[in-house]
Amino acid sequence: MKMSRHVLFIFLLLALAPLVCGDAPADGDAVKEKTPGGNGTKRLGAKRYDEVCYATTHNAMSNSDEGWLLPNQTHGLTRQLSDGIRAFMLDVHDKEGKPYLCHSRFFLGSRPLKAGLAELTAYLKKNPREVLTIIFESYVRPKALEGAFRESGLLPYAHSQRKGKPWPRLAEMVASGRRLVVFTDRGGGELPWLHRVWDFCWETHFSARRREDLACAKNRGSSKNSLFIFNHFLTRPVASTKLADEVNHNPFLKKRVEECRKASGRLPNFITVDFYERGDAIEVVDELNGIR
Repeated sequence: MKMSRHVLFIFLLLALAPLVCGDAPADGDAVKEKTPGGNGTKRLGAKRYDEVCYATTHNAMSNSDEGWLLPNQTHGLTRQLSDGIRAFMLDVHDKEGKPYLCHSRFFLGSRPLKAGLAELTAYLKKNPREVLTIIFESYVRPKALEGAFRESGLLPYAHSQRKGKPWPRLAEMVASGRRLVVFTDRGGGELPWLHRVWDFCWETHFSARRREDLACAKNRGSSKNSLFIFNHFLTRPVASTKLADEVNHNPFLKKRVEECRKASGRLPNFITVDFYERGDAIEVVDELNGIR
C-alpha cells in the first residue's frame, strides 16, 4: 500500500511538472510580447502598418549557412524569421524561364523563388498573428512572380493596398488573413498585391562605403510617401561581418535612427541591415515599437 501511494505521488509530480516549471501554455499575447522583432502583440495590432517598425534584411536570400558566396547574411530565411526579422529585401532573376533568388550572378548562389517563398508560407501558417513584408529587386515579369507565389502557397496571404488610402491596422490584416505586403522596384500595379515600391516608400542612400557616408538624405521615392526605408549597411566593395560590426551596434545605430527620425519627422519603418545578428538592430526595432 505504501509503495502504491509512492508511485501515485510520482505520477502526480510528473503531471504537474510543466505547470510548476513554467512550461505550461501561456497566453498568446504574453508570449508574443517577449518575441524579439515580433509584431503579433495586441499593442502593435492597434497600430497601422505604416506606424510600425520592421527588422529588415538586405539581400536576405544571400547567406553563408546555405553556401552563398560573398553573402550579406549569415542565416537563411527560416532562421531569420525565428530570430525576429519581419521584412526581406530579395533579388529575383530569370533562369531558364523560371524566377530564381540570386544576387547579381548565379555562380554566387541561387535557389528557386518558390522555395524561398515556401519558407515564408510555413512561418505564416505557424504564426497566425505575424505580419511580413517583401521588397523585391526584380528582373522577371509579374506573371513569373505570381506563379511562384501561387506554387509556394503564399499568394492567399498577400495584401492589396490602394495608393493614397490609409494602411490597415495590423489587427485588421491578421483578421483578414492578408498578412504579407509585397513591393517591387520594377513594375508594380500589374497585380493588385504587387505594389510599386516608390509609390509607397522612400529611402536613404544604399551605397555607403564608410560610416561617415550613412546620412539621412532622401534617395529614391517621395518623402511624402508613408513608408521609410532606412538603409544601414556598408559595401566596401562587398558586405562583410567586419563592416556590419562597424555600424550595427549601439550607440551608433540608435543615434543614427534618432537623427534621421528627427530630420525627417518620420518613423523609420524598415531598419535594413547586413548580418542582422551582429549588433542591436532587432533591439532598436523593439524600442521604436515600444515593446522593450
